[in-house]
Amino acid sequence: MKKIVALAMSVLLSFGVLAACGASEEEAGLKDGSYSAEAQGHNDVIKLTVTVADGVISDVTVDEHAETDGIYGNAETAVVESVKGKTTADGADTASGATVSSEALIEAINLALEQAK
Repeated sequence: MKKIVALAMSVLLSFGVLAACGASEEEAGLKDGSYSAEAQGHNDVIKLTVTVADGVISDVTVDEHAETDGIYGNAETAVVESVKGKTTADGADTASGATVSSEALIEAINLALEQAK
């Protein structure tokens, strides 16, 4: 009986190891580091740097933009705060009235993350 239990445990452990080896890149996380990208905003290009730590987005710093300050600030806050701790900007929060800026931030973040895969 003990041999059967030991054999069953070995088989289950082997399947667990094999399943972990087959994890997709997204499940495995991103490479840590800082990655820069840009995307077209409403007024001009938005340039940013994404920092990845422990396989997820830890920070996003906007390096340059020419968007309207009062409107753009809401977009930056909404998008940046909603992507922290994630592996993609897909599904990030956006700001009402700043759709183009929000979408440009999301696009630039995802472009930067392509370098981290």
